[in-house]
Order: sequence, then structure tokens, then C-alpha cells
Amino acid sequence: MNIRPTFTSIVALAIGLASIASAQAAPRPAKPNIVLLLADDLGWQDVGCYDIDEPCPYETPNLDRLATEGVKFWQAYSPSPTCAPSRCAILSGKHPARAQKTHVVGGAPPSPFSRNNPMISPWYSGRMKMDEITIAEALRTNGYITGCIGKWHCAIEHNAFPQPKDQGFDVSTMERGATSRPKPDRLSNFSTTAEDDPYRLDENGFPFHHNAEDALMFLHENDDKPFFLYHPTWLVHSPIHTRSEALLKKYCEKMDVPYPTDPDKWEIEGQKNPFYGAMVEALDYYVGNVIKYLDETEDPRWPGHKLAENTYVIFTSDNGGFVSHPGEFITTNAPLDKGKINAKEGGTRVPLIIRGPGIAAGKETDTIVNGLDFYPTIMNWTGTEKPAEQQLDGLDLAPFLKSDLSDNALIADASGKARDTMMWHFPNSVAMQSTIRRGNYKLIRNWLPYFKTNGGGLYLFELYDDSGKRVDIEEAKNVAPENPELTKELNNLLEEMLTEMKGSPPFLNPIAKSNPATKTKICTPLEHGIDGKKVWMTYKENGAKVVKTHLLYTDNGGTRYEEWYRIDAVIEAGGKVTARLPRKTTHYVFNLIDENHYLVSYPEMVPENERKENYSMKALSAR
Repeated sequence: MNIRPTFTSIVALAIGLASIASAQAAPRPAKPNIVLLLADDLGWQDVGCYDIDEPCPYETPNLDRLATEGVKFWQAYSPSPTCAPSRCAILSGKHPARAQKTHVVGGAPPSPFSRNNPMISPWYSGRMKMDEITIAEALRTNGYITGCIGKWHCAIEHNAFPQPKDQGFDVSTMERGATSRPKPDRLSNFSTTAEDDPYRLDENGFPFHHNAEDALMFLHENDDKPFFLYHPTWLVHSPIHTRSEALLKKYCEKMDVPYPTDPDKWEIEGQKNPFYGAMVEALDYYVGNVIKYLDETEDPRWPGHKLAENTYVIFTSDNGGFVSHPGEFITTNAPLDKGKINAKEGGTRVPLIIRGPGIAAGKETDTIVNGLDFYPTIMNWTGTEKPAEQQLDGLDLAPFLKSDLSDNALIADASGKARDTMMWHFPNSVAMQSTIRRGNYKLIRNWLPYFKTNGGGLYLFELYDDSGKRVDIEEAKNVAPENPELTKELNNLLEEMLTEMKGSPPFLNPIAKSNPATKTKICTPLEHGIDGKKVWMTYKENGAKVVKTHLLYTDNGGTRYEEWYRIDAVIEAGGKVTARLPRKTTHYVFNLIDENHYLVSYPEMVPENERKENYSMKALSAR
């Protein structure tokens, strides 16, 4: 049968072909989108595609697929072994040591955790400072809309000032969603398909997660303009639980462990916690939905193309996996040693996958990179001018990512010098460490023996050989004794970097019974006074010279979010310390540090585990 085309069909065909041709001819938008996905406490061995030695029981099909579409880094690191300093460092580009933000919470006068704890952490900031120019603030000057959807934790407390909108984000939501603590316990009230269930199971059996939905909503409402989505998920941070009973049962069977009967305990070590397995798979599912949106949604700024074609995606974690907390084993980072809250490899090595325009798919690299590198890299990708006044301690990865990944020298500083060294500073918690990696070797300085033995406490590990073959990523064999020159060289380099960044060391606790006889030489505080804005105190030296003094002060003493700051005080002749009170000071404390590294606080601060009230209740009043 002879079929003749109608005029309408010819016109429609012509319009369709013209539309296709127009779409093909449309240039790529000059400003690509950025999606930074930050998992919480996800370990290096918690993602399937990172399996080495032992297979990972957690199922992560979406992250595994993402790795086949971009570059997977085998030696990527977080800026810190805990979350808040890593988050601040990623967003500001500034090293935690330089920012004086080395641990969570902060903003308090130094005090020992307990009377017999031999060490005292130095003062560290409770927040990312307001004068930091975040990635979001920089991108806004270049026409980007910015969203922070998830866990902020760049302040003294989740809801304390400053919040994301105070530091460059146009949109901010922090709903915990399905990760909020279940009531009365984690073996009760699992999600259902009931319409009135706030965590209603979807068609794939995953609970409704408000945080994940907010991320998709941000993309849906803003995909017609260049956007920066910073999505720091609450997963897989404690409380360790799942609202999907089916997932819990699945991982009990897969891990060959009994169904839990005690909601407060899990005493099987390793990657054997079914609650955690369910959490990792849920994280993968929700991240997968974000990636799916990018892959399947047409780009309003680039008709005929999907958002993914002009969007850079970074997926990583804020620190290594959290191995355990009282009463529960969570996961393991093996073969890496330790985990969160420790500067060894298990606490700082993290998964990192980067996908985007011009980045080859399915590539892997052993190049050493760090979360500090995201800021300068994003500036390059987006054509955003680096804020002149913002110190960036990371390096631009963009040239390397657009190469064949064979030349590490493409990751270089402004002078063209290729990076071969990284440093971590964690004078906090039970770890009290600073570490440095140069090439294949890593040095760990454990501050307590370093102080007590006047330079001891140094451990050297050969992670890889010159061919890149794995030697001791377990950090099990200390090779410092047979490499004294290299140990000394790396320790000196570590000291140089700490000095340049003005990194604060920890101190010895003068009331701890375990500390050496030098504590008997600590100074004795005598008197104090105030004259207008000038405050002073006197002290008697008892054999150890006072070499440094600080004034700790707060301008909101007695409030819920009481926050303390630190300035240098002046040592004057005759055993006197003076300082000028900053404006609006309500309370203050003197800190005196002697040549043996002991810290004397005046007034003496109550150990953390004994404290029942604000620090200001023991401090000196400025009024």
C-alpha cells in the first residue's frame, strides 16, 4: 500500500530534527554543577569495590557502579580522624592544625578528661570561624546556588551558631530522617508500608528518609541554574540501627550471626554487625537515588543532555570507620589498624570516587589525595577565582583527573613542586598523635612518650615499597630503630609543618599520678587582679620555667552554648602574667605552660568526667 506523508507529519518531523540538531549544537554550559556527597564514619573497607583480603559483606551496588564511571582512589585521606575538623577543613580548605580545629565540639578551656589522664588536649576552636570563606561563599560570587542538606557540625553543637546559611549556603535542611534514634529501642517499631508510617517503606523496601528526600528536592528545584549540593549524610553514624527489619534479617543471614536479642549490645567483632550492614546498604541506596536523578534528568541549561553530563560528583567519608563504642562492635577497617578517633591509617584513609566531565571512567589510582584538595579542585572546575585571603592547604586535582592518571606531578603547588607529603594533627582524645606521610613511609609521633622521654615515642612504618607494592599498611612493624636518620628527618619535617601552621601541642597533666617527677617542679599560682580591661596573675616557679601563657575567655558565660576562645598572654618580670580582656568578656582563665610541657590552669578546671556545670562557674568573672 502506497502511503503518502501528510503536511503535518512532514512539519512535525522537520521540527523534531531541528530540535535534535539544535540540542546537539548547544554548547555545554560554562559553569558545571558540583555534588559533594560526604558519608559519616564510613570506613575504607565498608564499600564493596574497595575489598582487599577479606570480602566486604555490605552491599553497595550504587557506589560500586559509580566507581566504574569515574576514578577510584585507593590512597585517599580525610583531613582528620574525626568528623567536625574534617568537615570544617573540606569546606574552608584550611588544615585542622592551622584552623585550631582538631576535634569535635571544642571551644572550652583545656582540662584533663579525668584526674589520672596523663595528657590534656590543647584548646581548639568550637567552630569554623566566620572569616573563613567557604566553598559555598566562593561559588556564590560566581552565580551558583548552594545547598547544605544534612549534618553540618561545624559549630560547637549541631544547632549552635554559625549555621550553613551563615557561611554561604542558600538552602539548608538538617532533618535526621530515618537515622533518628528509634523508640523505645532498635528492636522495636520497624517501618511498615502503612500510609501513616513516617518512615514508610518504599517499593524497594527502604524507609522514607527525609534527609535523602531533601537532597533530591534541592536538585529538582534548582537544576535550571548552576548548583553546588553539599550533602553530608547522617549515615552511617551512630546510633547504629535500621528501621528495616527485612534488611536486619538479611544481614544476620548473610553474616551468619544470630538475630539480636539485646537492643543495647553487639559483642561480635569485625564486619559482623547486621544493624551496621543494613545502614551501609541504606546509605548506598539513598546516594544511588541522587546519582539516578542526575543520570536520568534532562539538563534545563543544556537541552538534549542529562544533568550528569555537566555535573562533577565527589563521594567520600569524613573519617575512617568507627570500630566500636561501649557495648558494641560496629565494623573493622582491617587490614588497616584502628579507626575513627585515631590518626593511624584506619582512622584517616577513606573511600573516594570522583566522576564528571572529562574524567575517564573505570580508572583507579594509588595517588595520595586529601579532602583538603576539594576546594581548589572545585574552584578550577567552575572557573571560580580563589579568594585571595583564603589559605588553601590542599592542591588542585583537576589537571590530574583529566589526564591518564600516570603523572602524579600534575598535583603540584603554585611553584610547580609535586606533593609527596601529608600531615595530620590530632592532639586529642585517647590518641594524642601527630603523623606525617612522605612517599611510602609514615611517621607517628605519640605525644605522651615524646614528652616523657624527650623525643621518644616515634614510630616509622613502610606502607609500600618503591614499586607501589603493599608492605605494611597494617602499621604493624615499627622500622624506626633501623632507620634513625629517616625517623629524625620526618620528625623534623613534622615539627616544621606544625610550627608553620601554629599547630597546638597537647600538655602533660600535673595532677595525674602516672606523670614523672618533673611535675613536682610546676609553678604555684598566687594572686590575680583586674584593672579595667587589664587582668593579671602572679605565680612562683618551683624549678620549671614558665615558657608560654594564654588567656582563655568567653563572651557568653553561663549560656547553653558557652564558647571559649584563646589569646596569648604576656610573661612579665617577677613571675607575673598580664593580658587585655577582649570586648564583652564575661569570664576568663589563665593557662601557664612550663618547659616540661605541664599546663597549670588558674583557676583549676574540673576534669571533664567530673564536670556538672559550665566552665564559667569555676572561672574568674570579668564583672
